[in-house]
Amino acid sequence: MKDITLATINARYIHASLGLRYLYANMGELQARTRLLEFTLQQRPEDIVELLLSAETRILGFGVYIWNVLETTEVMRLIRILRPDITLVVGGPEVSYEIDQQPICKLANHVITGAADTAFAELCRELDRGERPHQLVSPLPLKLGELASPYGYYSDEDVAHRVIYVEASRGCPFKCEFCLSSLDKTAVAFDLPAFLQEMQLLIDRGARQFKFVDRTFNLKADTSRQILEFFLAHIDKGLFLHFELIPDRLPDVLLDLLPRFPENSLQFEIGIQSFNPEVQKRISRRQQHERTCSNMKWLREHTTAHVHADLIFGLPGEDLQSFGEGFDLLHSLGPQEIQVGILKRLRGTPIARHTTDYDMRYMSTPPYRILAHKDADFDTVQRMVRFARYWDLVGNSGRFPATLPLLLGTSPFKHFMGLSDWLFRTTAQTHRIALPRLFELLRSHMVSELHLDDEKVEAQLLSDFRHNRLKGLPAFARKPDPLVVGSARRDNAAVAQRQQRHL
Repeated sequence: MKDITLATINARYIHASLGLRYLYANMGELQARTRLLEFTLQQRPEDIVELLLSAETRILGFGVYIWNVLETTEVMRLIRILRPDITLVVGGPEVSYEIDQQPICKLANHVITGAADTAFAELCRELDRGERPHQLVSPLPLKLGELASPYGYYSDEDVAHRVIYVEASRGCPFKCEFCLSSLDKTAVAFDLPAFLQEMQLLIDRGARQFKFVDRTFNLKADTSRQILEFFLAHIDKGLFLHFELIPDRLPDVLLDLLPRFPENSLQFEIGIQSFNPEVQKRISRRQQHERTCSNMKWLREHTTAHVHADLIFGLPGEDLQSFGEGFDLLHSLGPQEIQVGILKRLRGTPIARHTTDYDMRYMSTPPYRILAHKDADFDTVQRMVRFARYWDLVGNSGRFPATLPLLLGTSPFKHFMGLSDWLFRTTAQTHRIALPRLFELLRSHMVSELHLDDEKVEAQLLSDFRHNRLKGLPAFARKPDPLVVGSARRDNAAVAQRQQRHL
């Protein structure tokens, strides 16, 4: 009988929950009674409830994150109505802090804060023994070497069609105040030979997409080297690897290895967040400016890795001008993607200490996005929210490789902000802009607002239209043939003369 259920709601199907598999792997003798269910945000709460209640569930544990807390809360409300006898347990980063302020925690019989890898199983044992555990469960620090591996619980379906999330270390030694990892004391590594053996088993099963969730993959050079050498030995199988890198740390051993990876095999996520040294200091972020810039340039010039760099708008003390200068600098370093994020006040993060001094105002519900602070009013933040959305459509999409340099010119932030403001005035939309229409809008803006040469703009846009393999031609390229037009005019004149004679 499967009377214990582990469940979570993923953002999309392609994401497979690593955290849930850790819980399942460490259920011990209770694993035979446990089932693992994953859902997506696209599913209706009542449909999720129907599937959850299809078995004789007695204990139901939910993995709760910022992206699914509202939907999970609604699911739990429905279960409370239909099956009040079920013991509801929640855990995860979203419910590990500010517990008394959250409706979802009031619905739960038990809330596990922090790492729940073994704590959930122990809670189930206590309930089995008829004990009455406290609602708030705060586990002791984990010893990673004692954890059962989760990787065998990726199904064949997962291996074939989903991203496989893995971690070689857990935690982070840095204290960036906007990040939950700032609460960690340090980063702790898993046993490397055992980890690589698990990776070998996944590759043997056909896994090809690996996303490392380590916050600091290149923290220890020798560990990074061994992991890269392991995957390089299998790279001919078509592997794709995603790592998060510390931008100012590229030791010689990595400089030697990284250029050996072929195209479309490496992606690096690099958190820049801000180039403003005063802002960096204010949020306890350590980053060597010159080394960061030189490393970013080196990655673009000497490797085929896809570089995804992050900037955050809304940090305390950073205004629009400062952010724009940082955007221009980052753009000059050549990453394939610049992710423009808007600051979120994640529960428990130390960024809250600046709320009063900088008059920081946030949404009260997920994603807890900044609404305004003393250096950026609400209208400015709204402009940046739209900028980020349009940048994803145009700058990050890879759809406009020929047009984008012409559009941005020598002032990327200024020019793209101008486009962003114009697009919103013109369309009142940030979503559901069809690609052919976007081509027309870009042409109109570049010609009428930037006063760029019409023929050059159309040539670049037409090149990108073909790059996207769109059918037909954009409207601006469908100019009438003068011979056909002249023939049509003569035909129309002849028809008019015949009609006149008839009258």
